[in-house]
Parts: sequence; structure tokens; C-alpha cells
Amino acid sequence: MAAKSNLLNMALSLTAVCLVCSALLGGVYAMTSGPIAEAQAAKTAASIARVLPEFSVQPELKTVSVDGVDYSYYDVPGSGIAVVSTVGGFGGPLSLMVGIDGDGLIVNTVVLSHSETPGLGAKCATETSFIDQFKGWDPSSRVLAVRKDGGEVDAITASTITSRAYSAAIAQAYNVYLNLKGNE
Repeated sequence: MAAKSNLLNMALSLTAVCLVCSALLGGVYAMTSGPIAEAQAAKTAASIARVLPEFSVQPELKTVSVDGVDYSYYDVPGSGIAVVSTVGGFGGPLSLMVGIDGDGLIVNTVVLSHSETPGLGAKCATETSFIDQFKGWDPSSRVLAVRKDGGEVDAITASTITSRAYSAAIAQAYNVYLNLKGNE
């Protein structure tokens, strides 16, 4: 015999379905949160290793407020700092990790995340000629802007906005470095 369709039966059925789905979702979260956190930590450690010279100490995560904006950076005594810098690109946020040594020179950069156009702006993460131009860059004596804007950065072909954003992210990271250096 089929149950009568009334408001109470529908409410009980909906409640049961919601409880089962909530329990499943909570279980999946509990099972995956640890591996996701470990993968994120490994990605961060690999990024720090790519942007700073070889180091043997554990990088320490710190934050600093510059002009009312909080920035995260990793302090690696003897090697420098690795600053996480996020700016608006053509397709959305462009997040970089920028390694800066004790003398204020850019050691290296790595793209953490981006939403740039595949085949155009997305080249900011893979085009070595573009990325390598920043190695050893001294922002105190060179203009960190694309050539089209009077700077010294060679932009990615057909991706001037992304190139501007990349340069702005590095300039932001250098500003964090200057702020930290001024507070020593």
C-alpha cells in the first residue's frame, strides 16, 4: 500500500534526503580535507623553492600590512623573502609568488594561479623568455612596466594587459620588501 501524499510525508521525505546528503557531503569533506591541505602545502613549498636560492631553514609564513592591504610572505633567513602578490589581470586575479633576495633583486617568479585566456595571457605561466627576464631584476634602478608604457619589460605578444598585471604584481611584492626593509 502506497503512502498518502500529504504535507507531513513530503516534509519528512525531504528532511530524510537532506540529512543523508548532508552526511555524505560531510564525510567526503572529512576524507579529503587532509590530502587537499597536504597538496597545497607541497605546492607552496615547491613554489618557495623555485623563487629563492637554495635554503636549509624552514620558511616562516608572516603577514604585513602595506597601504592598508595585508600581504602574505615567507621569510627565509639567509635567502630572502617570497611574497604572494595578487593583482587583476585580463581574465581575473593573477597571483604570483615573487622571490626577493636581501639586496632587493628579484630572484625568480612563479604563477600560483590565473584566469587568463588560454594561448594568450596564460603564457605568463609557461613562456620562459617572459618569466626569465625578471631574474636578477633590480626594481630600484629599472622601470618595472611594459615597453608600451615606457618601461623595460618585454610583454607577451598580444597579451599586454596580462604583462602589465604581471609587472604590477612584481612591483607590489617589491613594495612589500621595501616596507619590511624600512621596518628593520
